[in-house]
This record gives sequence, C-alpha cells and structure tokens, in this order.
Amino acid sequence: MQTLKESLASKKFTITAEICPPKGTDTSDFLKKARLLKGKIAAANVTDNQRAVMRLSSLACSVLLIREGIDPVFQMTCRDRNRLALQSDIMGAWTLGVQNILALSGDHVSFGDHREAKAVFDLDSVQLVQVIKKLNAGTNMKDTPLKGGTDFFIGAVVAPEAEPFEPEMIKFEKKVEAGAKFFQTQAIYDIEKFHKFYEYAKGFDVKILGGVLLLKSAKMAQFLNTNVPGVTVPKHLIEELKKSEDQLEKGIEIAAAQVKELKGFCDGAHIMAIGQEESVVKII
Repeated sequence: MQTLKESLASKKFTITAEICPPKGTDTSDFLKKARLLKGKIAAANVTDNQRAVMRLSSLACSVLLIREGIDPVFQMTCRDRNRLALQSDIMGAWTLGVQNILALSGDHVSFGDHREAKAVFDLDSVQLVQVIKKLNAGTNMKDTPLKGGTDFFIGAVVAPEAEPFEPEMIKFEKKVEAGAKFFQTQAIYDIEKFHKFYEYAKGFDVKILGGVLLLKSAKMAQFLNTNVPGVTVPKHLIEELKKSEDQLEKGIEIAAAQVKELKGFCDGAHIMAIGQEESVVKII
C-alpha cells in the first residue's frame, strides 16, 4: 500500500477524499464506501465530528481503514479536547498504525447537534501542529522526553478564497513554520485565484491538495454561500444546477471539471462529497 506521503513525494497527481464516520456503531455503510474508493485514492480523510455533529470517532474509523488496506488521514480538532487529551489521542493513533494527521480548529458547537456542549479550544490549530511536531521529535509539549515518539506526516488546512486573504496567508505561514507538510484547502471555485495562491505556496516545502466540494443541488450551493465562511459558489454554477434535470449528476460533472483543471498544475485534489462518497468514484 502506497502511503499519502509516498504518493505526494513521487510528484504524481494525488487524490484524497473524505469519508464521514457513521452516527452510531454500525460501520457497514462506512466500510462499503471505503471499499468503493480503495485503489482510486491515495488516502481517505476521516472527519472528527464534522460540523460539530456527534459521530463515531475519527480514530476508530481510521483503524478500520488500515484494516481495509487504505491509508487514513486522521482528523484532529481543537474543539473537543484539552492539551492532555490531544497529546494522548495523537500518540494512541500512532501506536495503532495511523501515519497521517490533519490538524484543524473544528467547527464551533453552536453549528452542531449538541449546542449545550462546552467547546474546549485549549489550543488553536497552529499550536496543535507545533504539538504534533514535538511528539514527532520525542517530547511532549512541555519538552519532557517520551519513551517512544511519533513520526506523523503532518497536514493542515487553508482557505485560499477567504476574504480578506491576508490573515489566512499569515496563518498558513505560521502552520508551515510549525511543521505542516501538506495542506488540504477549503472548497475552491475561483481557479485563477487559487492558481496564484499555489504559485505563492510553491515557495514553501509543502504539498497542496486543492479542495473540491461536490455540489449536490442548487439549494446546497446557496446554503454554503450563506453559512460557510471562505466558500463562495459562483452564480453561474448555481444556475447550471437549477437548470439541470439531475442536479447531483450536474454536481458530479462540475466537480470532475474542477479536478481536471487542478491536474494541470496542482499537487493533487481533495474531494469532499459529504455523505455521497460513492460519487467520488464517478468524479475520478
């Protein structure tokens, strides 16, 4: 099994995709979707209570993917754990065979299904990358030597279409300095703007995977524009979806065209299908 790190190092166009854990312990559908993607993607992201909605743990699902011969990207958010739990779970993931980790802040609990929950945010995403780098070096975040460290391929996220972009650029550079080696972006729709970001990012020793979000309907696209910062679906794509007899098929067509454009210059694509993982095969 070629790992994500090996695929990116080989300089071939690398495709990853997200697989959402189930809302419960029945993993049959999760595994069915994973098997559809096996051999077609370099790695599968396992989301960590995405949109602050309670699901089976990213760690458990990452281990299930390893058993299936799929390289997982273990997502870790700052929202739910303090620094003790973060370090403990990161080391736990390494001992269970996980090699890739993606550090995120995490959506606030106010977006989710447990709005009375207490958000933690003991660390931010830059600090989390720093912690993982320390664990890789064999110490905890207090510089205490560990009896065995980790060796994660560290990933982070960036939103190239954020407005204003300057604060996002500063954070991107901080994550690179902290130890991030690959970046998966928020959904991109302005290819020209993303191309400029990619040319700027090439000045750093990192790999960039452009984010491709499957638009399942015009209604979904409008929801993204209203509720998700850093994502702007152009009006002409919304109109294309509205006019289509099968909006999902049109969304797949749009996503495939985006991947094809990225293939012309980028290190790879990260496809987010949000519960429609079987469509990733069609996109590819």
